[in-house]
Amino acid sequence: MRRQPATIYRRDTTMKAIQAARGTRDLLPPETELWNHIEATSRRVFARYCFGEIRTPIFEDTQLFARSVGEETDIVSKEMYTWEDRARAQSEKAQSLTLRPENTAGVVRAYIEHKLGETGLLQKLYYIGPQFRRERPQKGRYRQFYQIGAEVIGPTSAGSESPLRDAEILEMLATLLDELGIAEWKLYLNSVGSASDRPRYVLALQEALKEIAPKLCADCQRRVQTNPLRVLDCKIPEDQPFIETLPKIAEFLDADSQVHFAQVCAALDACGVPYIVNPRLVRGLDYYTRTTFEFVHTGLGAQNALLGGGRYDGLSEAIGGPKAPGIGFAMGADRLVLTLQAQRESQNATAIASLADAYIAPLGEAQQVQALVLARELRRAGLRVELGDGSFRIKKSFEIGNRLARRIVLFGEEEAQSSIMTVKDFASGAQTKIPRAELAQALQQR
Repeated sequence: MRRQPATIYRRDTTMKAIQAARGTRDLLPPETELWNHIEATSRRVFARYCFGEIRTPIFEDTQLFARSVGEETDIVSKEMYTWEDRARAQSEKAQSLTLRPENTAGVVRAYIEHKLGETGLLQKLYYIGPQFRRERPQKGRYRQFYQIGAEVIGPTSAGSESPLRDAEILEMLATLLDELGIAEWKLYLNSVGSASDRPRYVLALQEALKEIAPKLCADCQRRVQTNPLRVLDCKIPEDQPFIETLPKIAEFLDADSQVHFAQVCAALDACGVPYIVNPRLVRGLDYYTRTTFEFVHTGLGAQNALLGGGRYDGLSEAIGGPKAPGIGFAMGADRLVLTLQAQRESQNATAIASLADAYIAPLGEAQQVQALVLARELRRAGLRVELGDGSFRIKKSFEIGNRLARRIVLFGEEEAQSSIMTVKDFASGAQTKIPRAELAQALQQR
């Protein structure tokens, strides 16, 4: 049989390179070090408050978000990535699935599915991961974005309705922002009342909106008919003077809601956590009740929210579970990164934290293997070490080392025989001789 000639594949140099999809991006070093810093700090703080990590699927049944977030919210009506999953058999109906646009609903679904309420204890859960919304990409806002959040949920017998839980969450967030090094944050606080407060307020809101609705943006005109509370969440500058004239929900709170909010404020006062009561703060999701909050930072411009959340006492029942009051929050990791980067730029801070502790430069190919052994010793001592190439000239080794590390360790024939290392500090310019046995300790000193 005659063999066919092998097919030769050649790259089409005219083909356009594939790029990341709109609204997504690659996170690259050294920026990822800042992301790791935020995540690691969050985990440490959460651990001190006895939170455990939960990891839910990145896609869920579409009805979970329709019933929890609210069908008339922008998230459900315009922003979700939804598709029909293929049925496994002709007798089965295709299931509608959605990439999670937020994580609270998934956590509550897991709470119900795994019967966590039967423990009789409060469940304190945190998560870190990507969320997905089809939004218009802009600075700090992406279609795949990352959230760090936490939820406290449980049976009423465990104290899940207590205003102390609201205050504890807010005090923890103040601690977290401080430990991340985010300066000059502000906490806005409000109560949106109970399920019984809401209908009375909505009627008053609808009446007040009759006259001003034609003057509002198209989205707000639609919300007047579908969900008037969403009008208060409008961010269009031209609408704000009209929205300011609307009734405030604080005027419609029942006695229990007023007492609950007063106790939250009193607990924050006792802890020394500053806050500003903002009567227009309603948040963008339908499941919130009573306490709602946002932490903001002026360095982010108009879109200044760092994180937000609130209480959701009826969410579990809304998706078919038992009564399980809860409170939680989600913070955008993208926004935190932008804030920390802006602070570093304003303080003329350098990226020194991303530099390695040492760059080992073998001064010949004969020293390469022993230089690798030395690098292994230092790395096992907890140091960050870059390893050079023995074919480099010493000038090039210094150039590369200065870009990658705080110090350079020269490893030539003399150093190999004497076990006395030549070390130069790039910042001070000082060059010293250090015994190999003392090298790790010397490099750990900043």
